[in-house]
Formats: sequence, C-alpha cells, structure tokens
Amino acid sequence: MPARRVVTGRSQEPRKRFAEELKSLRTERGLSLRKLGEVAGWDWSLFSKMEKGETLGGPEVVQALDQYYGTGRMLLALWELAVADPTQFKERYRRYMLLEAEAISLWHYAPFLLPGLLQTEAYVRTLMEWAGGFEGDELNRQVEARVGRQALLEGENAPTFRTILSETVLRTPLPVRTLWREQLEHLLAVGDRRNVTIQVVPHSAGLLGLANTDVMFLKPTDGRTMAWVETAYSGELVEETAAVDRLQLRYDLVRDVALSPADSRKFIMRTWEETACEPSI
Repeated sequence: MPARRVVTGRSQEPRKRFAEELKSLRTERGLSLRKLGEVAGWDWSLFSKMEKGETLGGPEVVQALDQYYGTGRMLLALWELAVADPTQFKERYRRYMLLEAEAISLWHYAPFLLPGLLQTEAYVRTLMEWAGGFEGDELNRQVEARVGRQALLEGENAPTFRTILSETVLRTPLPVRTLWREQLEHLLAVGDRRNVTIQVVPHSAGLLGLANTDVMFLKPTDGRTMAWVETAYSGELVEETAAVDRLQLRYDLVRDVALSPADSRKFIMRTWEETACEPSI
C-alpha cells in the first residue's frame, strides 16, 4: 500500500490541484513526459497538456495513471472534482450549476438546441465556435468542462432526467454529417439509461406555449422546484412559486402532445436513417 502523501500547501482550486498532483507524481519518480508515455501507454503530449491544465484528459487515462503510480483512486477522485468544478463556467451559471448537481430530478424542454447534458463534444464545440468569445486553450477548457457535466447522469445516485425535444432540434444538424450522425447515435444510447427519458414534439403538434423557451426545472432534496430559463444571451433562475407553476403548467401541456418515449426513439432512429442515406457532398 503506497505511503500517505503530504498535500499541505497544494492548490485548493480543483483543476490546478489535479495538474499539480500529476506533475508531482511524475517528477518524484524521475520520469520525463516521453518516458511516462512509454510506460503508461499513452501519447506523452497528452500528459504535457494535463500537467499544464490545458486539458483534464478522460477517465480511462486517469485510471491508467492511478494504476501505474499505485495511488488507488486518488487521481480519479481529483479528476472528478475538477470536471465538476462550477468555477469553470461564467459567473452567472455558477449557482445554477450547483443546484443542478444537487437536484434529485430534472425536467427540460428544448425548442432549438439539444440540452447540454446530451451534447457530444462536436456539438458543444460547434456552438461555442459559432457564439464566439473563446478560442485556443480556453475554448478547449470550456468544451471539456461542459462535456464533463454529463457525468451528472451517471452512477447509482444519478438524478432522473427528462427532456422534451422540439422536432426543430432534430432538424437542425451539425455542418459535418458524420458528426451529426454521431450526435444522434449518442441520443439513442443515453436514452437507454434507466434514469433518462427523451421525448419528441413533432411539428404536427402545432403552436406550443413554450415555443421559444428553453427551460430546465430542478427539484432539490428539499422538494421545492425552481426553473432555469435560458436564451442565446443570458439565463435566469426563476424561484418565485407562482412563476414556476406557470412555466410548469405550460411544460405539462407540451408533454401531453409529445410522442411517447418509445415512439420518440423511433423518430430519432428515422432521423438517423435519413441522415445515413443522404448523399455525400
């Protein structure tokens, strides 16, 4: 069993702490980045980026490092904290992120875009590049942080999550057809989880009360429900009971006209098949 490590004086910011531990473990053993890549079986440039805080890497590489260094699950635990750290996001999202992480159930409606918890890395990157404001390493960090949020839906204590997608969402593909197909495949895979329900509202349902409102309802352990309403430019946390009730009534009406989860899966599958049959440009 490895000796207990002294961590006094290390950074308390999760991402920096993770990078510090990686570098410390490697240098203590007198390893170069290239040598670590050889013995651990991963490209050394990835370890360089992880130690600089440019990327967190994935759980597989972190588990491989834990195994190599004999650190149990220490690095994986630090990685999970870094991925979930709400300070990676803009200030206005931080309280929402904390509430989302503590919620026991989440209900969502998407009029135009897929919810962040279901987006592939390519989808996230396309949105961020289109919106502007990030580039280079900062863009990579923001993409990685948002994709990392999806760990919320995994594990034994994961919250229940329901999303209702307007057909518009599924008719607005990524520019690269293969990446859009991967996104649809990801939807089908996540929809198979016991705690995830995906429904589709077809255009034939007509005008809806939430037609232009992207909303997420969050229920913390205390039982009260809050709503996060988002536009392309800002987000607002709605806590006043009457306002939340009005939004939830509209949400219930939308759910009433949505396809069943089984028929919604068929709808997504048909969309995937149509994309697969489109001629290459």
